[in-house]
Amino acid sequence: MGARFLVTTPVPSPGLELLEAAGQVTVLPEPPDYETLGELCASGDYDVVLTQLRDQVDAPLLSRARLRGVSNYAVGYNNIDVDAATANGIMVGNTPGVLTDATADIALLLILGTARRVVEADRLVREGKFHGWEPELMLGHDVSGRMLGLAGFGRIARATARRALGFGMEVIFAPRPPGDRPVSDEELGEFAGKVRQVPWTELVERSDFLSVHVPLNEQTRHLVNANVLERMKPGAILINTARGPIVDEAALVEALRNGTIAGAGLDVFEDEPRLAPGLAELPNTVLLPHVGSATVPVRSEMARLSALNAVAMAEGRIPPHAVNPDAWA
Repeated sequence: MGARFLVTTPVPSPGLELLEAAGQVTVLPEPPDYETLGELCASGDYDVVLTQLRDQVDAPLLSRARLRGVSNYAVGYNNIDVDAATANGIMVGNTPGVLTDATADIALLLILGTARRVVEADRLVREGKFHGWEPELMLGHDVSGRMLGLAGFGRIARATARRALGFGMEVIFAPRPPGDRPVSDEELGEFAGKVRQVPWTELVERSDFLSVHVPLNEQTRHLVNANVLERMKPGAILINTARGPIVDEAALVEALRNGTIAGAGLDVFEDEPRLAPGLAELPNTVLLPHVGSATVPVRSEMARLSALNAVAMAEGRIPPHAVNPDAWA
C-alpha cells in the first residue's frame, strides 16, 4: 500500500500534485473541528496529516494518533504540542525561510497604513464624504524620522528593519523579550552601527512604533499586556505580524479606546478568526486577515515544502524541515 495523506484544507499547487504522486490523498471539504481531526488521526487510515495553524494538535490528540508525521503548512507550529509528538514518535515538519520578505512587507504596510489612517481615509472617500482638500483632513503621524522598536530580531524583524531604515526611521531592538541577551556587531552583520539594542523596558517606552516579532511560547504569551501598553508613548502605534496571543487583545482594545496609545495594525489575533469585543469598531486600527505570507509565490513554496516534508515522513525519512528530528531516534 502506498503512502496515505490527510490534508485538512486544500493547499496551492504544487502541494497536492506532489502528494498525489507519492500516494493516496484525502482532502477534507471544510476545516475539521477538533473532535473530527482527532478521530481521523486515530483511525489508522493515514500516515501523515498536513495541517494548518487553525488545527489544534495537542497532547491528548497525539496520544491517540496513529500517524508517522504532522506536516504544518506554516513556519510557526504553536498549534502543535511538539513535546507530545516526540514522545509519541510522531515527526513534525514546518516551512521555514519562505515568508520573511512577504511578512516584513505587511509589517511596513501596517506601519504606514496605521500612521497615515489609510483605512479611515479610504472609507471616507467611498462613503462620499470627501468634499475637497482641507488643511486638517485626516491628519496622521509621521513615519520618517520616527523610532521603530522591534520586539525580537530574527529574520522577519531584520527584514522589517531593512525596510524601515530605507524610510529614514531610527531602529532599536530587544532580541528576546521579556528577557535579554547581548548581540554582537558580528551577529548584527549588515545592521551593525545602524540599529541599537536596548532592554525590553526601554524599547516599550521609547518606540513610536512597537512591532512584535517573537515566537509564541509561555514566556511571550501576553508579552504586550495592559502594563506594557500603559508604558508606551501616548502617540505610539502597536504592530503585530507574529502571533495573536502575544498581545492581550482585551487590554489593547481598552488602551485604544481610552487613548493610552494612538493606534494598532494587526495581521494576527488572539483567538482567530474571532476578534476581542470592540476591536472591529475602533477607527484607529488596521486589521488584516492573517495575510503576512499571502503572495502567490510564497504560498506555493509553502505548499511545496509541506508536501516534501509529508512525503519524506510517509516514506520513513527525516523530512527536509523537521521540527523534532529526535522523534524517530
